[in-house]
Amino acid sequence: MRLDDRLVLITGASSGIGAATARAMADAQARLLLTGRNRAALDAVAAETGGRAIAADLPAGATALASEAGPVDVLVANAGAGWAGAFATMPERTIDDLLAVDLAAPMRLTRLLLPGMVARGRGHLVFVASIAGVVGVPGEAVYSAAKAGLIAFAEALRAETAVGVSVVLPGVVDTPFFDRRGAPYERSRPVPVPAARVARAIVGAVERERAEVYVPGWLEAPARLRGAAPGVFRRLAALLGGV
Repeated sequence: MRLDDRLVLITGASSGIGAATARAMADAQARLLLTGRNRAALDAVAAETGGRAIAADLPAGATALASEAGPVDVLVANAGAGWAGAFATMPERTIDDLLAVDLAAPMRLTRLLLPGMVARGRGHLVFVASIAGVVGVPGEAVYSAAKAGLIAFAEALRAETAVGVSVVLPGVVDTPFFDRRGAPYERSRPVPVPAARVARAIVGAVERERAEVYVPGWLEAPARLRGAAPGVFRRLAALLGGV
């Protein structure tokens, strides 16, 4: 799909990967609808990229957002939340919150926007998942489960509709995500990649109709190993302290 003059809706656009994607889409001459919870930050990104800011709290505000957005050509479902710690100590309310933002919100927004894409005979859905959804990450059990669900959801959609569907699977990205989840990233490896690198992968996924994109690319190797030889993967992951 050519992105020039296409209407692109980006969720979680006020910072991190979402803000970087807004800049990359603007460079590709797309028209932008940007949504997020932080109105001041969202307005700043909109002013920088020439986009239109629509503050929304997802998934509760999905219907109102879709109605105000109108006929969207590309959805980048990027908004996400995390929580770090042992699952046994995780507050029950936090389980519901993560599943709502990371899984239910993209599903509901897709259900609202997809029929219009199908009727117009064009459109593209991009789901920003995570390597955690493929391999599972200790201390992030619910986040991993939500992203795994998002990956399966995308795979099912890809098989039942002619609309383009892409999943982008980043590893560790240098964004405020880790501070917001309550635990900073303190490992020496893997080294966090810039959000702009993920944004370029998102743009490329749409332009080239790519089904899956790992960022960085080497993450595809442990993902494939996890599927082909799970026992070997678990032993290596234990030795290396996880992916």
